[in-house]
Amino acid sequence: MNQLTIVKAGGKVVEEPELLKALLKDFSLIAGHKIFVHGGGRLATRIAEKLGIESQMNEGRRITDAETLKVVTMVYAGLINKNIVAQMQALSLDAIGLTGADMNLMLSMKRQVKDIDYGYVGDVKETNAPVLNELLNQNFVPVIAPITHDGYGQLLNTNADTIAGEIAKALAYSFNVRLIYCFEKKGVLRDEKDEDSVIKSIDKEEFNRYKETGIIKDGMIPKLENAFNAIAAGVKEVIITCASDVNTGRGTFIVPEREYKNERIKK
Repeated sequence: MNQLTIVKAGGKVVEEPELLKALLKDFSLIAGHKIFVHGGGRLATRIAEKLGIESQMNEGRRITDAETLKVVTMVYAGLINKNIVAQMQALSLDAIGLTGADMNLMLSMKRQVKDIDYGYVGDVKETNAPVLNELLNQNFVPVIAPITHDGYGQLLNTNADTIAGEIAKALAYSFNVRLIYCFEKKGVLRDEKDEDSVIKSIDKEEFNRYKETGIIKDGMIPKLENAFNAIAAGVKEVIITCASDVNTGRGTFIVPEREYKNERIKK
């Protein structure tokens, strides 16, 4: 099968022009098919504040009321997405900017209220793999913003790490998929104050232990949850790394659950 690399960028990387410019240059050098998924939550928070809209978070997930949905749609699908597309065109990449609503790319359902009402937040139900396959086979580079829809006209804010993971899972049947989550850190850190305390590899059991002890928290929780879901669904490789290391092979590697890993070692 052909190689496909999915890069998800978030944090300061998509907000600071020089960091983004360097990442996109490195991204353009990746061989084979590629997809770029971006966040932009910090910028959305800053713009919301200027508009007098308070941002609320829970374990790295944004609570999205009607006014916040307007802001994130403008920031993610407009400002950030089209800026990235334009920069990719300058690098001779035939980029196409999309949300989950475009071409019915990603269908979601509004998250059910349990302990917390997340508002207009979407949980992915279905990814339109044939559309993505067609775009990739025509050598387009999809640039995907973290907005989905419910099929009834309602846009939904959806975690960008989840979108990258769901796309990776949907395309694992057609490609050898490598999924790279990149941001401003070198990987998953044991000590957030020590940039060199990178956890080289992590399995589900270790993740749960680090989460219980508070070593892993906030936005890293959904990132790792999506990473483990992807690797369990047949994605060949998942890495969490610094944006400057997308082509170096450095960072934190996600490994299958211990039982599966031991079985592979036996073979």
